[in-house]
Amino acid sequence: MNKYIITVACPSRRGIVAAVSGALADQGCNIVDSSQFDDLENGRFFMRVSIVSEQGATRAAIEESLAPVGQTFDMEVAVHDSAERVKVMLMVSRFGHCLNDLLYRSRIGALPVDIVGVVSNHFDYQKVVVNHDIPFHHVKVTKANKPEAEARLMELVEESGAELIVLARYMQVLSDALCQRMSGRIINIHHSFLPSFKGANPYKQAHERGVKLIGATAHFVTADLDEGPIIEQDVVRVTHAQSAEDYVSLGRDVEAQVLARAIHAYIHRRAFLNGNRTVIFPASPGSYASERMG
Repeated sequence: MNKYIITVACPSRRGIVAAVSGALADQGCNIVDSSQFDDLENGRFFMRVSIVSEQGATRAAIEESLAPVGQTFDMEVAVHDSAERVKVMLMVSRFGHCLNDLLYRSRIGALPVDIVGVVSNHFDYQKVVVNHDIPFHHVKVTKANKPEAEARLMELVEESGAELIVLARYMQVLSDALCQRMSGRIINIHHSFLPSFKGANPYKQAHERGVKLIGATAHFVTADLDEGPIIEQDVVRVTHAQSAEDYVSLGRDVEAQVLARAIHAYIHRRAFLNGNRTVIFPASPGSYASERMG
């Protein structure tokens, strides 16, 4: 039996769940997992359902059945085949902890994605990437050639069919034009502290201020740099006895975990943009299971 994920976003009004459920039932589909959120403040409704096509309804047939519902409710509705893997382009500079973590999770199936390429402005991880049988693309970035470098990036995205770009500690600021063109399709990871420390050596700054929590934030990239809609966050406790170097190691661990969880939400269609915020639905049963260990 085919499995699909249905995503819905539309203005809030009565009858949406019933209409969607009815259309799916008419196609012989059984809902096995469902989440919904009615944002009363902004008047927006979001829903994600996992279904099993018990009578062999195809994706096209389900889409056709949902089309009248979409028109009635002014709905953004999509049908995703659960068996199809999202194509992802990774970007990295000289810190490889997130890259290595994502390569491992992809290899064991914990993150069921197709990594279609890795772009870097350095050669540090070329061998690592190539050894995973993944194309490596060196795109040098300077103030003088930034437009050309971003044009090359978009060529790689279009040629590979990448649906998602992940900035796995890519230390270059993307242009406003690129952020707008790829809105909702770029995820970034960065350190986050209370208070927030910007600029060079943030972990050293945190150590000097004696913070008790360090953490990381994964978010959609917008023209506002590190202020895009937040997908995932986490923290780790530190004490007065730990060094700035300890902060760096602990921070890298939490960065890798937070970025992986954000990508997991995206590829399983659990992340919805809601203005400057996001709606992140809980994971379906079994979606964290790895295909193999090691």
